Amino acid sequence: MSVSECLRPVLFGLLLLLTGVCAASAQDQVSAADQTAQANRQFVLAMQALQRADQTYDAQEQAKALLEADQLLKDIVTRLPESPLAVQLVTNQFIGDFDYAEFKGRLRGLACADGQSDICLLHRIEQLMSPIEYPVAAPRWDWLSLAVAHYHIGNRDRVKPIVGPFIQAVRTGSVKDAQSQDLFVGRALALTGEVDLALQLTRQFSDCATRIYNLTDIAEVLAWNGNTARAAEIAEEAADFSRTATCSWELGLVAQALLKAGNESRARTLFLNTVEEQFSRFKDRRGTCCPPELAVAAGDLGDPNLALGLLRTVQDESPWTVPQVLGKLAARGDKTLTLTYADQVHPDDLKAETYFELVAGALKAGDRAMAETVSTRLDTMLSKKRDAIALLQRARADKLLYKDQRWRGTYLAALGEAEKASSAAGAERKDLAVPFLAALVEIETGKPMLE
Repeated sequence: MSVSECLRPVLFGLLLLLTGVCAASAQDQVSAADQTAQANRQFVLAMQALQRADQTYDAQEQAKALLEADQLLKDIVTRLPESPLAVQLVTNQFIGDFDYAEFKGRLRGLACADGQSDICLLHRIEQLMSPIEYPVAAPRWDWLSLAVAHYHIGNRDRVKPIVGPFIQAVRTGSVKDAQSQDLFVGRALALTGEVDLALQLTRQFSDCATRIYNLTDIAEVLAWNGNTARAAEIAEEAADFSRTATCSWELGLVAQALLKAGNESRARTLFLNTVEEQFSRFKDRRGTCCPPELAVAAGDLGDPNLALGLLRTVQDESPWTVPQVLGKLAARGDKTLTLTYADQVHPDDLKAETYFELVAGALKAGDRAMAETVSTRLDTMLSKKRDAIALLQRARADKLLYKDQRWRGTYLAALGEAEKASSAAGAERKDLAVPFLAALVEIETGKPMLE
């Protein structure tokens, strides 16, 4: 047999192989071209649906058309991923004058078909917030609060896209504010069911404030969820770290965590020892007295005079302690001192919050008469000035005092005032989103998650 005859089968096989490769390549080209054509057709149909939505005043017809457009656009991404349109949609690029990101925001606005629904309230609160700057390099508790709110009462699909970039910023260390190294990510993760990841990130920090704040926050979340055994374990971890790292300023937080985890005797001992140490250092002029968290812990663990004494020491620099301490004392049955103290609080938004905490504390103590007395003071404030934050505290109080849904009307009125203040020409932009999110989540879950 000649050499050419020997090679003939091999060459024939190679020819078949090359023919198959060329055919497959041609098929791929046809497939890609077909995907592009199909995507273009669907995009045109989506734009036609969008035009129908723009040409009607009927809310139901408009919602139907917008949802139809949304399904067509989503199908381009999931079923026709090789088309250029799919890439443009996934990356939120403009397609002509069509802004996909703006369209998705408009879709979220459909939630307000029921203007009193939680999802509508979350949508309106989001409009009060300034956009996130990417890459993330600074704390944004407003957006993380929104993620927490969506996890508990909104759309859980929105949680990870909001929180994810903050986790990445912590991992890469691209943080401008050295005082908030974790960007509040630990607490947000714990409040959205990611306790193990929250602990993993938290244990990377060696500074007292970040490590202990996060550990005690996580312990509190675990206690809320009924996992007291693990809450106690994390509270003890915070205590151990504070001891080995000599973190004296954060011991009030540790005492609160131990108390919430069910270890009252250990919490009380730590609190009393810390108070003694702080006062001795202050008297010897070796330090500043006292940490604001110690004053808050005193509301639960100290006698009223000690708690109010600590409060007077810290309230000028940490005014948030006023409602916290007075509310805790009210829950223990202290009436006259707390109400007299609250009447002297300024400014009005802080006074309104303090009145709410007194209402909550009085109800915990079983003193309905005291709660209604404070509620009347809150109404008197509102009769003089219709303030967004004061109305918000009225809504929180309505939720506790009454079994109906009247709080929603008050909350809506408060949100309306916030929107007017935010849109007023020349108005200073205030961070109103966080208190509104905190109030809504607390009202709906019964837990002050976003204090």
